[in-house]
Amino acid sequence: MILPSSFFISIMEKLWNSNYIKVMTANFTLFFAFYLLTPLLPLYLSEHFNATKDVIGLVLSGYSVTALLFRPFSGYFVDSFPRKKVLMICFALFAVLFAGYLAASTLLLFTIVRTLHGGPFGAVTVANSTVAIDVLPSSRRNEGIGYYGLGNNLGMALGPIVGIALYRWTNNFQLLFWLGLAVACFGMTVAATVKLNGGGDATRSTDKVAVSSELPKKTTRKISFDRFFLVKGWLIGANMVFFGFCFGVLSNYLAIYSKEAMGITGGTGTYFLLCAAGLILSRLQGSRALRQGRLTHNAATGIVTSLVGYTLFIACPNAVGYYGSALLIGLGNGHLWPAFQNMTISVANNNERGTANSTILVSWDIGMGLGVLVGGVIAELTGYAAAFWTVAVANAVGTLLFFVRTRQFFLVRRTNSNVR
Repeated sequence: MILPSSFFISIMEKLWNSNYIKVMTANFTLFFAFYLLTPLLPLYLSEHFNATKDVIGLVLSGYSVTALLFRPFSGYFVDSFPRKKVLMICFALFAVLFAGYLAASTLLLFTIVRTLHGGPFGAVTVANSTVAIDVLPSSRRNEGIGYYGLGNNLGMALGPIVGIALYRWTNNFQLLFWLGLAVACFGMTVAATVKLNGGGDATRSTDKVAVSSELPKKTTRKISFDRFFLVKGWLIGANMVFFGFCFGVLSNYLAIYSKEAMGITGGTGTYFLLCAAGLILSRLQGSRALRQGRLTHNAATGIVTSLVGYTLFIACPNAVGYYGSALLIGLGNGHLWPAFQNMTISVANNNERGTANSTILVSWDIGMGLGVLVGGVIAELTGYAAAFWTVAVANAVGTLLFFVRTRQFFLVRRTNSNVR
């Protein structure tokens, strides 16, 4: 039997090259540093500034607004200028703003810092994820993006675990702010060692391992709306908004809800640990499907699993429902995130990778921001239980949208017939 040449190419191309490991590490530190503070900021605002629930929601949603504003422009800059330089500038700004939390002595100053922090956070996530695509061999890209997203998810899960544990031991928010600054600086240092030839511009690199032959050539394109938002993937992004909304409510209000409504004071760290375990399992379980190009399969698996998890969380207000939902939500997010990211990239041209990444991340930001804001308002008016019931409904609507419309939308517009 004669095997196709693509088989041998796939075997020979190395997924875990040194540059890929570096961008994976930088990605993890980025999300770890940011989400180290996320579940504790409502408590910080309440205890130190006596902020009400609706004000807390308004303050914390500010970063989503600026991330939303910066990310489309980030996609444009990443696709138009040397990616390494864009990445380092954004990472430096992201790290510096952690010092702002230490200096913010009033609620107004804290609101300004938190709002500004969303800008470089949104920009560096686009830049780093686009660099990750560039350093992956083309035959392993779907699989590689899946593993890359593990850094996002683990950072979002492990960050709160460490943050909550440190707060319980020390009751010192200043220590958390310093730790966030240190981790961000470490991530920036790692990112600085990533090698992209051609002055850091991946589109001109000749590195045989780091950059595939599919990379776009330099072209002059007119500035238009589709350079900032991937119009051809709009429904995939719209669908992602629903799932971002759910995690926005959960990640920001879990600690305070479990303490006030469920009487669980020491279980938040365990919750995020189980969520992280689910994320790891889902990546290992879903890598084969991604390697085979079965994107909609992974997306469907993640969406349905998340729906069960969020429903269990609010419908069963006991230890079984609480901790069981953590594992299910971790499994769900671990499947749906890389699937949706790959789906968005698969409807884009090679010279639109930055725009594709920014589009899916913008969609997540919109959902997260709405979750923080709407969740805080609903909690103030009717309580946290109602806010989490809203999460279950939003996830159900997102699930219905995917099966009724988004799946077929993607299959019609994909540029690669090998994905499905």
